[in-house]
Amino acid sequence: MASSSCYNSPCAACKFLRRKCLPGCIFAPHFPPEEPHKFANVHKIFGASNVTKLLNEVLPHQREDAVNTLAYEAEARVRDPVYGCVSAITFLQRQVERLEKELDAAKADLMRYASNCNDVSPPLIGSHHDHEGENIGSTLHNMAISRRMGYDHHGGGGSYFPWNDQNTSGGGGNI
Repeated sequence: MASSSCYNSPCAACKFLRRKCLPGCIFAPHFPPEEPHKFANVHKIFGASNVTKLLNEVLPHQREDAVNTLAYEAEARVRDPVYGCVSAITFLQRQVERLEKELDAAKADLMRYASNCNDVSPPLIGSHHDHEGENIGSTLHNMAISRRMGYDHHGGGGSYFPWNDQNTSGGGGNI
């Protein structure tokens, strides 16, 4: 990790702070001159002295991860001053929950379908069965598509429209 002062260009931190970038600059390996916004966000949220203290306390092999974490949180705080990266985490957690529910519903549909077909003969995915000559794979695919479009095959309610999805609203705004 060569200091950017070797190339006669100060690192983004020293340039932002208007000071000379020395060969042992702790910021130089992590804030290259090509990424001035990275340090500007970190400085705005955490302050240069706090980042210096943090980098001096962290082991050298952990500094890159620490800087990347600070930069991510700083960028998230600039976008959403109240929630920061918590809004992204919340959004992703809700998306996982919604997808798990969708997967459970698809598995239940598959089990219902498989139990209805057990009376005739055990079907293989992709093979033809006697009921209307449909392909099981295409039937499951069509059921999944219609479920996403808001049609519930079994009358249990649960319409799903992305613009009405309660899981994507709130949590600190857009990411």
